[in-house]
Amino acid sequence: MEGLAMLKQLIGQLQHLLDSYHSHSHSSSLILQPSHHTLLFQQHPRWTSLDIEDSSVDDFCGLVMTAGKSGSFRMSEPLKPPPTKKSRRDRSRGKSSGRSCTTEVMEQEIWKDFPEDLLEAVIARLPIATFFCFRSVCRQWNSMLTSQSFSQHCTQVRQENPWFYTITHENVNSGAMYDPSLKKWHHPTTSTPPTKLIVLPVTSAGGLVCFLDIGHRNFFVCNPLTQSFKELPSRSVKVWSRVAVGMTINGNSTGSGYQILWVGCDGEYEVYDSVRNSWSRPGNMPASMKLPLSLNFRSQAVSIDSTLYFMRSDPEGIVSYDMATGVWKQHIIPAPLHLTDHTLAECDGQIMLVGLLTKNAATCVCIWELQKMTLLWKEVDRMPNIWCLDFYGKHVRMTCLGNKGLLMLSLRSKQMNRLVTYNIARKEWLKVPGCVVPRGRKRQWIACGTAFHPCLTAVA
Repeated sequence: MEGLAMLKQLIGQLQHLLDSYHSHSHSSSLILQPSHHTLLFQQHPRWTSLDIEDSSVDDFCGLVMTAGKSGSFRMSEPLKPPPTKKSRRDRSRGKSSGRSCTTEVMEQEIWKDFPEDLLEAVIARLPIATFFCFRSVCRQWNSMLTSQSFSQHCTQVRQENPWFYTITHENVNSGAMYDPSLKKWHHPTTSTPPTKLIVLPVTSAGGLVCFLDIGHRNFFVCNPLTQSFKELPSRSVKVWSRVAVGMTINGNSTGSGYQILWVGCDGEYEVYDSVRNSWSRPGNMPASMKLPLSLNFRSQAVSIDSTLYFMRSDPEGIVSYDMATGVWKQHIIPAPLHLTDHTLAECDGQIMLVGLLTKNAATCVCIWELQKMTLLWKEVDRMPNIWCLDFYGKHVRMTCLGNKGLLMLSLRSKQMNRLVTYNIARKEWLKVPGCVVPRGRKRQWIACGTAFHPCLTAVA
């Protein structure tokens, strides 16, 4: 009993010390009831009791002494109620309330007086893919597309890689855009361009894509990002056969206008000027040009400065037209042996050639560079051999989408459907993920397409 009296006295002293130390807090209280030897801890909203028997005095005294030596008496810790698991709804409410408070503080303290020109400069330097999100933030951000200052900021930002606008076999009325930087496909919610005709992308310049209907009669120009759309006036020369099309811009952006050239195998051609919004024929094709031109329609036109280059097959070579001077030229350049599905490309002002090299049962994709002094093709790279093994013994067809710096190649056979990109400057081959429409599982077959440099402010 003497030990029990000493324990009660010690607990009383500790209680007095704790009450004086925690006088500012009323969340817990320590109550001693000598008659039942019970130590009670009140933790709102729950009461917890600890019974002290005479037989366990020594053990409990050791527990109290240990707590006293540590410098803090924390008897409530072992008696805390077990943590209850919050529901997912409660956790999400907590997160959302935290975000709303943070956003409110930022809006009041920072974004309220954020300079408008600095905001436009920041948005102009964001990845192009964010455009699909920030347009819906508010009317002010949506109206930036028509702002002259925002347009100037966009022209100062150089886009390294072009995007690819493609048409699939399964859905010819709407296109799919591929962003090689994010390796992601984008599917516009509306058809591009918004017309009931079946149109195919044939060329591009300055963020705009030129479309031609399958009847080779009507031209359309569209910005695939902003859906800026324009149907060109009817041509003065009626041509019902296939035509090759090229496009250039006046200056550094489409703000100064653009020009479109179409040329037929019989030598007829016209130039569209967006500033005058009309077609014209600046002159006649020189007599030295061999007709028919036998144009290679699988190869899209290549533009270097104001000059367009087209590939012809008989005789093999290149036909060029200067949009600034109106001068036609032709260059006889024999193609490499065993070459099929070849098309022109360009990188840093240098004309390139890409095609399938097939010999016996082996097929490989090769890259050539045009030597300016000799006007001959020199092989500079080819697809890795491990990839080419998949083509062995198969009848492979290739379509080249885009021809400026970065190429997208569609390689297909009865047993294969593959997309790859090739960076001419880096000599880098990369596989492209399959094009799958939203809420779909089947990979789409790419029918045709073209590359374009995405520009938010380009107006058709």
